[in-house]
Amino acid sequence: MSANRVAGVLKARPNAPLRAATSGPHNCPVTDRRPTGEPPEPGGGHRARHRRAADQAQPPVQPAADPPQGGRRTNPDPRRDDGPATGHGHGHGHGHGPAEPASRQVKRVLAIALAPFALAAVVGFLLLYPFDHQQRTGADLGFGQYPVNAVIVSAAAGSCTQGSPDESGCVVLGVQMQDGPRPDRTIEQTVPTDPGTPRFAVGDHVVLSYAGANPDDPTSYQVVDFQRGMPLLVLALVFAAAVIVLGRWQGVAALVALGLSFVVLIGFVLPAILAGEDPLLVAVVGAGLIMFVVLYLTHGFSARTSTAVLGTLLSLALIGLLSVVFSAATSLTGLDEDTASLMGVLGTPIDARGLLLAGIVIGALGVLDDVTVTQTSAVWELRKANPSLSWRQLYKAGQRIGRDHVSSAVNTLVLAYAGAALPLLLAYTLSGRTFGEVVSSQAVAQEVVRTLVGSIGLVAAVPITTAIAAAVAIREPAKSSGRSGGSVADRVGRAAATSAETPTVRRRPPHLRPGR
Repeated sequence: MSANRVAGVLKARPNAPLRAATSGPHNCPVTDRRPTGEPPEPGGGHRARHRRAADQAQPPVQPAADPPQGGRRTNPDPRRDDGPATGHGHGHGHGHGPAEPASRQVKRVLAIALAPFALAAVVGFLLLYPFDHQQRTGADLGFGQYPVNAVIVSAAAGSCTQGSPDESGCVVLGVQMQDGPRPDRTIEQTVPTDPGTPRFAVGDHVVLSYAGANPDDPTSYQVVDFQRGMPLLVLALVFAAAVIVLGRWQGVAALVALGLSFVVLIGFVLPAILAGEDPLLVAVVGAGLIMFVVLYLTHGFSARTSTAVLGTLLSLALIGLLSVVFSAATSLTGLDEDTASLMGVLGTPIDARGLLLAGIVIGALGVLDDVTVTQTSAVWELRKANPSLSWRQLYKAGQRIGRDHVSSAVNTLVLAYAGAALPLLLAYTLSGRTFGEVVSSQAVAQEVVRTLVGSIGLVAAVPITTAIAAAVAIREPAKSSGRSGGSVADRVGRAAATSAETPTVRRRPPHLRPGR
């Protein structure tokens, strides 16, 4: 286009935008028409035509300079209003944010739902605890053995019987006692070298069993075990340090909660069962106490924690119901070798099947806590990342997370039980019996019921907890921080939650942009 023609156009149309009469680098007029190969704008159709008409009716706008570091960037999509914009335009998106949540009402409902269970746990503790019961222990039950710490100072091959010429069947140990009735005294102990006897060496710290007879007679003592106090203490300190380094104050709270769990087990569950109370009822009350104390102490008093507690309660009730039904259906008695020995020592009857059911309930509680807390936290983080999600969307997203978690949790539970029963499984493998006969035996069948019932409870905990968490989370206040504020995890979550809703904006090449 020649210069004279350009001047004529400007005289004829003095108010026309300059960009409509300029030329590109190849003497082609630059118009606002989209190149043929460029995809349509998001929204397409008549919306795109309206935008082009609006652009043609307004003077060209120079591209804004990049904001300074730490500033706020303008939203590229005019249909979304993410925050206060710098300029005169305003968005016409009709997202008015979530409705005013009834958080206090939801917390009140959760408190009303959980209060009866908490009260029942406290009342059960007061009714079942053996306040006036004096449990017989030690010599009163025929256990006339007392532990004595000692260290091995010498070891040599010797005869298993005194005066025998054969000196290859046993080892004669010189053992120096560290405490007991004769501390610092050295005695000789003869131990066999068969495969079922531990191997002892000089310097090993061992435990002697003292029968309480003549303390000067070496036959009153017997080497029964190793001392493991110091290695276990070091391992416990390493564990505590790892938890505190990762969890900080929450890790400290978790360790305190772990200690309280042991207090409930040792101080309430065991004495109550030994006093003759129903083992299943004692286990249910003890599990309730542990659950309330551990979850609230570790995670604080909040609607999120209350949701996890409610999900754990419902799942634990399902596990207890299934264990009662299937232990009766499979005729499990619970009278394995250890239980039979315990009943023989106590001299009082104990509900062996109830003891089995108590073990199932307490064993499943720890894994249930993990699943319910994880599901509740996942739903809350999804809600925090995208407050506009509905209950159905939160539930489906939480379910997708729960499927991955529960599959690994079930596998962990199965392998844990299999690892504990590995010697028993090896013995049955050598017995020559069929798989059906091995599985249906008392010792293996109770582990199968324990594993499958616990796994069913884990699977059920995911939809139960997710549904409750989604219903509570959508009524909780949406705590949204500024776009430049919040932690890295918050910003990543917001970006992930909105990435699917943000249209892709393609920039035109510089030589094709309007106004150039």
